[in-house]
Amino acid sequence: MNTALPNGLRVLDLFCKQGGAAKGYADAGFDVTGVDVDPQPRYPYRFIQADAVAFIREHGAEFDFIHASPPCQFYTQCQRIQGREHPALIAPTRAALEATGRPWVIENVEDAAPELRDPVTLCAAVFGMRTYRHRLFETGGGFTFTPPRHLPHLAPLTKMGRPRAAGHFAHYVGNFSGVQEARDDMGVPWMNRDGIRECIPPAYAELIGRAFVTSRLGVAA
Repeated sequence: MNTALPNGLRVLDLFCKQGGAAKGYADAGFDVTGVDVDPQPRYPYRFIQADAVAFIREHGAEFDFIHASPPCQFYTQCQRIQGREHPALIAPTRAALEATGRPWVIENVEDAAPELRDPVTLCAAVFGMRTYRHRLFETGGGFTFTPPRHLPHLAPLTKMGRPRAAGHFAHYVGNFSGVQEARDDMGVPWMNRDGIRECIPPAYAELIGRAFVTSRLGVAA
């Protein structure tokens, strides 16, 4: 599934789920290793089942770049309203990342903004998708990147769970309809509904990966 020439760099993809970020880094030429506490049979690259924070502490320094997507449920308003308990993992993930001395990025949802340090936002519409899917990215270890200009949201957003109306953008969360459309739109043909509603589009990670290659190797990725 790698569409780029290898760049000789290794990326650690933590809390990897079904591999949205992994596909983007592979497309930027990275050798990808994913880690998740749960089995991920759909993950398309090298996979290790393990606790992500513990894995950072033991092996994070072995990689050139680290991407972490701690579970967002603790930070989302919907989960708080329903009274569900989930771990808050951004702070312990950051502490483990900082201890590696490696460059890194933490990704999460907009509701997690108070827990993130100077995050930047990526929006799917900028990449030509028919969804918005805002995600925040905190960078560290000496790495930063400049996001594309965030364009105004001109297309209405179809309500959650309904098929996308003509001229509208889709909302791929919860028990959304149109799994195949979401696969095509975000470039994740191997994923099921569970993977799609949690993933970042590969285009986000490809942008970040290419920015890192440029900063590290001094050449355009």
